[in-house]
Parts: sequence; structure tokens; C-alpha cells
Amino acid sequence: MKLFAVSDIHGDKRLAKKLAMKAMEADLIILAGDLTWAEADLTGIIGPFKGTGKKVLMIPGNHETLASLDFLEKQYKPGVYNVHAKSFIVDNIGFFACGSGNIGLFQLTENEVYSILMKAYKGVKDCVKKVLISHVPPYNTLLDDLGWTHAGSQAVRKVIELVQPELCICGHLHETEGLIDKIGRTKIINVGHKGALLKV
Repeated sequence: MKLFAVSDIHGDKRLAKKLAMKAMEADLIILAGDLTWAEADLTGIIGPFKGTGKKVLMIPGNHETLASLDFLEKQYKPGVYNVHAKSFIVDNIGFFACGSGNIGLFQLTENEVYSILMKAYKGVKDCVKKVLISHVPPYNTLLDDLGWTHAGSQAVRKVIELVQPELCICGHLHETEGLIDKIGRTKIINVGHKGALLKV
């Protein structure tokens, strides 16, 4: 399956249109949070992706609330899904997700992140392949290394070490966008605002 994944669009409508054109090559689109800045404006962001005719999975980042994503899901259904704290299966590939961050409008503790991901994982544990979607990257990787601190999630890392999905898609840290790392067999990528075409 071909995925097009992107994060941190931050309300850029022109960028959303460009990214939607790139996404035409994919079978499934993933929006990994921070669709806007501090809930400022979410208009014109989902529409271009919905217009591709592909299914769109999305999670909140630390700049939008869960309520906003629920609203967008209702506005653009069918075909657009808020998968925060949920599992989603396409062609025996299981996606499980946790949005938010440790700062921002919709914050979660590390214990909450771990609980959410493990509960969502139960829905995909029997799938042939699994993909973890998180706004925040896992702790102590190239993707969370800011030079002076590691700013990722210890809970996300713990879940990856435990269940070893094929892929972890994340964003959040603009300084490390585009970087790729591995934890065990799990490939981790900060897809950033340029997005990435991935195979799973």
C-alpha cells in the first residue's frame, strides 16, 4: 500500500492544495497533526485531500483540539476519519493512533499516551502489518534530538519497543522534519510539512 503522510501544515491553504496533488499517487492519506496554528483557522485544509477521493486519516496535534477534529470528521464524512485513540484497518494493514502533544491546546500525559496507544493497538494486533501514527516523535531518536534536549515521547517509544509496528509516522518538531530512524525493526519518519510517499 502507498501512503502519503504529512504533518504541520499550520493553516497554509496553498500548501494543502499542493500536497493533495502529491497525494494522488497514494492509496491512503495521513494527516499527522498541527493542521492549523492555535485553532486559528481550519477552513480549506481538509477539502483538497477529501477531493482526491482517497481515504484520509487524521489526528490532532498540539495546535488543535480533539473537538475540532471530530467536527472536521463530521463535516467531511464519509472518507475522512479522526483516528485519535482508535484503530483503522485497510487491506489487513492496521493503523493505530494518538494525537496531541506535551504542550498546546490538547495535552496528554505520558501515561495517557501509552494507555491510548495500547488500547488502540488491540484493534489491529492481528493485522499482517501495523502503522503507528503519532504527532510527537518517540523519545531518544534522531527525530526528537534538538541538540540540547530530546523532546519526544517516552510513551510512544515504549509502545514501539513493545509491539514493533512496521512504521511510525510523526511530525511536531520542525527542526527534524524529513529525518528517518529505527527502533528495532520499526522505521520512524518525521514526515513534516513537505510530506512523504511511503510504502507499507
